[in-house]
Amino acid sequence: MSVNRLAKIYTRAGVGLQAPRVSVEVHLSRGLPSFSMVGLAEGAVKESKDRVRSAILNSNFEFPRGRITVSLAPANLPKTGARYDLPIALGLLIASEQLSPVLEIQQLEFYAELALDGSLCAVDGLLPAVLATQQDQHIPVLSIEDVEQCGLCTDLNYYSASSLLEVCALLQSSNPPKRMQSLSGSIPSYALDLSQVKGQHQAKRALEIAAAGAHNLLLVGAPGSGKSMLAQRLPSIMPPLSIEQALDRASIYSIAQQRLSADEQLLRAFRAPHHSASSAAMIGGGSTPKPGEISLAHHSVLFLDELAEFSRSVLEALRQPLETKQVCISRAAQQLSFPADFQLIGAMNPCPCGYYSDGSDKCHCSEDQVQRYQAKISGPLLERIDMVLHIMPVKKSALLDNQQMIESSDKVRKRVLGAYNRQLERQGKTNDKLDVSELEKIVVLSANNKMWLAQVIEQLSLSARSYHRILKVARTIADLAGSDTVEQQHLIEAASYRRLI
Repeated sequence: MSVNRLAKIYTRAGVGLQAPRVSVEVHLSRGLPSFSMVGLAEGAVKESKDRVRSAILNSNFEFPRGRITVSLAPANLPKTGARYDLPIALGLLIASEQLSPVLEIQQLEFYAELALDGSLCAVDGLLPAVLATQQDQHIPVLSIEDVEQCGLCTDLNYYSASSLLEVCALLQSSNPPKRMQSLSGSIPSYALDLSQVKGQHQAKRALEIAAAGAHNLLLVGAPGSGKSMLAQRLPSIMPPLSIEQALDRASIYSIAQQRLSADEQLLRAFRAPHHSASSAAMIGGGSTPKPGEISLAHHSVLFLDELAEFSRSVLEALRQPLETKQVCISRAAQQLSFPADFQLIGAMNPCPCGYYSDGSDKCHCSEDQVQRYQAKISGPLLERIDMVLHIMPVKKSALLDNQQMIESSDKVRKRVLGAYNRQLERQGKTNDKLDVSELEKIVVLSANNKMWLAQVIEQLSLSARSYHRILKVARTIADLAGSDTVEQQHLIEAASYRRLI
């Protein structure tokens, strides 16, 4: 074996959504046998020494003798996970002259964990790295298990292999066949459909408005009135995800170490954390920051059932992301920003027992108990919720009527999609993202409508934020009606959703 040999292999770090490029340099020199690793590597990375040694030996190669130094650069970037196994193993084989690549190694990037028998295993946080590789016009080398993760990366050239031996054979081939990733033509479908909900016509109307304009919605009603059932069917009437939106969401899932199957990649997510969730679980966190529930619900639905039972600190932490559509997590070593463009749907009872003002005599809560319970939702958070709807229990006649005509999600989604497309053509985004200056240009009210709205503001003591949210909801209602202007009937319906809890 030659000594003082150097090999350099490239991969990318799995830190956040940026996926910076990392060079894995392997240096062999004379000296007592040793294997050291530098470059801010965590425990899982350092454990790759044993995996690499066993994989090389079980692939019928010799493990190099002498002093081995592996440098992961840039040194100030934290290195996590097992994605460095394959680059390290290839670097050792090249430096020890057991492998002489024919392909241009500088244009390749390698991602795989090595099993002890030399087979390649999937790694977490792969999708952002593959997207960055594609942008730089490099070719990734992946394990076969990881190919499904890249199903949304259209026109992606890549190599895949199942073992270290296959990768070595690929590198020694002058013209190995490239694989081209193409998106499946399947149309996503949802198991839950709006036609499964009987009655609750007003609530379905509110869901349609919320889906069309991406508005936040709070459902208040007695237990069993259908709040959760309605919320679970909201994704089925939302506009389908674009490829860019699906890639954004899949990238977040990738770095959160949660995999999406091919069938789930184009579906709107429905995240429903338990009310005991902590602020870190909701917003994101950890020593190496990971996305929380609000980021996992990016371009999707975040459903908070039993809203009043959530910790006050958790609910208040939602206020900033609801406005900025992102969350910044700061730690001593690093600061990361994760997108959090989610649609908040809340559900709660009107009182501790749940039966306040439901038309029955079941509730025995005092007025003071009711006020304390409803006060758990702060005013600033309520102002960021566009629509509040009180739901009454479904009548027995509606439950027992199997002949009633109920619209399916497909039919409602067509109307939603029509309003959604009008918004994109007019302003390039949904109505909930309009800022004040854009809103004033798009929503031009007549003198009578201004006078009527001024009376509503005075009577309900609305803030400026609440006023602007009425205009956004009214603009969505007008889009659903196919109207170019916002009329008084649109404002009346929008203002009806500004009722207090």
